[in-house]
Amino acid sequence: MQAYGALAMPHLRPMRAADLDAVMAIEVRAYPFPWTRGIFHDCLQANYPMWLLEHADGGLAGYGVLSIAADEAHVLNLCTAPGQEGRGLGQRMLHALLKIARGHGAQRVFLEVRPSNPRAITLYERSGFNEIGRRPRYYPAANNGREDAIVMAMELLEPA
Repeated sequence: MQAYGALAMPHLRPMRAADLDAVMAIEVRAYPFPWTRGIFHDCLQANYPMWLLEHADGGLAGYGVLSIAADEAHVLNLCTAPGQEGRGLGQRMLHALLKIARGHGAQRVFLEVRPSNPRAITLYERSGFNEIGRRPRYYPAANNGREDAIVMAMELLEPA
């Protein structure tokens, strides 16, 4: 894992509508079945917590989208820009989303992940998530197929 120097680490900031072109540029490179611009726009309109990792030059390193309702949160999208993986950026974004969820009173957080994404599964397990079930045929897959989703969850305990 190549770490960033203290000065080069991208900073976190809220996503805005003006960021959607840059977010979509990453989304379509990162996923074979990307979210649409409309989904991101709808999440912004719904005031979901949406955060970016931004380089000093304004380029994006990644983003995350969270929904919070009552005492539960759901990580809807977590993405590191292609070519910037393995530098701790996904972990940084995930931890920021978990902190936001805690701050809004969430007691547990859920997410879905493709079984074909071992890097993400490892990130989530190392962060304290556990598999709690599967959603059969949840994701679109190649050749008009479908892929199950692993459902993961973690309890948000008060920080020590």
